[in-house]
Amino acid sequence: MADDAEFDQDFDSGLLEEEIRQAAAALDPLPPALLQIAVDACALHALDARVAELTFDSLVDAIPVRGATGVPRMLTFTAGEVTLDVEVTEEGLMGQVLPPRPARIEVLGGPQTTGQLTADDPGRLTAAAPPSGPFALRLRTDDDVVVTEWLRA
Repeated sequence: MADDAEFDQDFDSGLLEEEIRQAAAALDPLPPALLQIAVDACALHALDARVAELTFDSLVDAIPVRGATGVPRMLTFTAGEVTLDVEVTEEGLMGQVLPPRPARIEVLGGPQTTGQLTADDPGRLTAAAPPSGPFALRLRTDDDVVVTEWLRA
């Protein structure tokens, strides 16, 4: 028993952790692409933004119509009192901020903004091109920043 107590006093867990970290870096290094994804994810994180929850997605929540093709995808995001209704079609994207207010909307596609939209006083917004690949929307008003969940177009 005395030997265990003596061992505990001499044992430095911080040193062991550092040795394991160095061995892992040498034997199984982090792939550069994975490191870049982690850096990009941190760059997208806005500390002052609220995450808008996807409360409706027509791909999941709507009843399909037999034989209908090219049907727009309807999305509703909610963050507190702010709601963003969006329709995604092959021709583009349109939607409305509720309650109606002017806003700047960024279409995010990875670490950079792929499009910038402006909602007018009634809160309406349009984009001439639909998002491609995974996307999210960042809505900025005078006093609020809201970011939607990421979706695949």
